[in-house]
Amino acid sequence: MTNTGTPGATRAVVFVHGLVIASRYMLPAARLLAAQTRVLAVDLPGYGRSAKPHHLLRIPELADALVEFLDANGLVRAHWVGNSFGCQIIAELAVRHPERIDRIVLQGPTVDASARRMGLQGRRLIANSRYEPASLTAISLGDYWRAGLRRAFGTARMALADRIEDKMPRIKAPTLIVRGEHDPLVPMRWARYLAGLTPHGELRVIRGWGHAVHYAAPGAFVDAVRPFLRLPS
Repeated sequence: MTNTGTPGATRAVVFVHGLVIASRYMLPAARLLAAQTRVLAVDLPGYGRSAKPHHLLRIPELADALVEFLDANGLVRAHWVGNSFGCQIIAELAVRHPERIDRIVLQGPTVDASARRMGLQGRRLIANSRYEPASLTAISLGDYWRAGLRRAFGTARMALADRIEDKMPRIKAPTLIVRGEHDPLVPMRWARYLAGLTPHGELRVIRGWGHAVHYAAPGAFVDAVRPFLRLPS
C-alpha cells in the first residue's frame, strides 16, 4: 500500500489495480494526484505486499476487503480509481457499500461481454503491448510470478465469469469511464455501453494509448480525471 498526499484527511482517492498485477503500476498517476489530495494505492489480498490468503478471494470478498482498507486508514468514504479487473471490484463495492463511495473512475473496465474467453483475452493482451511502455511488461511479469500461477489463473477465470454490466445500472455514484484510444481489451462499443448503463455515467477517451493509459501517460490521465474528481488543477 502506498499512502501519499495530505495526511489526516478523512477523504481520499484510492487506486485499485488490475488482474494479478499489484499497485506499483498505479503510482505514476497516484503521485500526480497527490499534489491535491490524499492518495492511496492498495495491494489487494494475495498481491504485491499484501498477505496471501490460502483460498482465492471472490469479487465480493475483495470488495469487502476494500472497506476494511478504508477503515484501517481512517477513511469514511473515498473517490475510487480502478484499472481493468480493479474496475470490476469497484463496481461490486459500489453496489455492496454505496455509503463508502464518493466518485468512481473506471479506466479500461473489463470484461467485454462478447469476449469472455481466456484465449481471446490473451490475444488482446498481446495486441495491447504495442501501446504500453516496455517497463510495464517487466512489472507485470514480476507481479505474476509473485502471485503464483494458481492465483493468477483462478483470478482470471473469476474475472471472465463476472458480469459488470449487471452492476452498472445499480451504481448511484457519479462514474467516469476512461478508455485509451487503442485499447483492444475494451472496445469503444463496450465502453459506451457501460457508460450508458450507469445512471450518472460519463465516457472520456484519451488519444494514443492502450489499456494502461494511467501508467503510459499519467499526465494525460490525471488531466482527464482531475476535473471529474473536483480536485484543483
